Amino acid sequence: MRTSNPILSKRGFSRVAAPGTGVTQPGSVAVPAGAQLPGARAGSPYAGFDVPGPAEDVSAGGTPMTLDDVVVRTAASLGTVALAAVLSWTLLPVDETGVNRSYGIAAGCALVAFVLSLLQTFRRTPSPVLILGYAAFEGVFIGVLSDVTSTYIAPGVVVQAVLGTLAVFAGVLIAYRMRWIRVTARFTGFVLAAATGFVLLALADLLFSAFGGGNGLGFDSGGLGIAFGVGGIVLGACFLALDFRQVEDAVAEGAPREEAWLAAFGLTLTLVWIYLEALRVLTLLRGDD
Repeated sequence: MRTSNPILSKRGFSRVAAPGTGVTQPGSVAVPAGAQLPGARAGSPYAGFDVPGPAEDVSAGGTPMTLDDVVVRTAASLGTVALAAVLSWTLLPVDETGVNRSYGIAAGCALVAFVLSLLQTFRRTPSPVLILGYAAFEGVFIGVLSDVTSTYIAPGVVVQAVLGTLAVFAGVLIAYRMRWIRVTARFTGFVLAAATGFVLLALADLLFSAFGGGNGLGFDSGGLGIAFGVGGIVLGACFLALDFRQVEDAVAEGAPREEAWLAAFGLTLTLVWIYLEALRVLTLLRGDD
């Protein structure tokens, strides 16, 4: 399975088909390398992926992935994020000045989450341990950040950010199912290029803030910061559309069941992105009141 998240974009999968369908089963027939699998629709990300050559067979057995598998694993991953966030919010100390004594813990957890995501990226198969570990450490970081933001900067903003994230998810899902959004190769290329530019701008802002002093490029305050955050939310919505397309193709074309964990990972990354950008925008809007 391939995922639309750039961090997970260089992956392939071995086709598994349901018994009795007449479609090639793993280990039964060798397929020429680089061939298109039967039934792969035009434009599908699976239509031209690498499959074993004549001297190789994919591993025998396996169960094809279903949409229910993706839903269950995504719920487990997001549930882990939410649980870790609530526990860190409740248990980690904040003093009366608003300085969270757990900033170091939060920063460390964010770093560990990033490392775990990279480890998963370079694995050939999804690892539930790595994915749920990422979700737990990311949840601690989100919990501390949300605690300080809601308590000392913009009370009530966390609920609004969560509702906004859910609204974006629901809106993109409806638009995708109604085919108002069509995920084409051109759309995918545009989103990946926009994401690259967004990340480069964010890194430049961070470097200017760290070494140049002041407010960096101005993305953390005022109208420019709000515009940048809104752009991040729109970009996250585009990634959701890509994620939905990847899940649809993987289910339709018989990806192995364990690949549902990778789909869950991609959706979790995207929703965390949207939440953080929504939190940024709402906080800046509150500050301008």
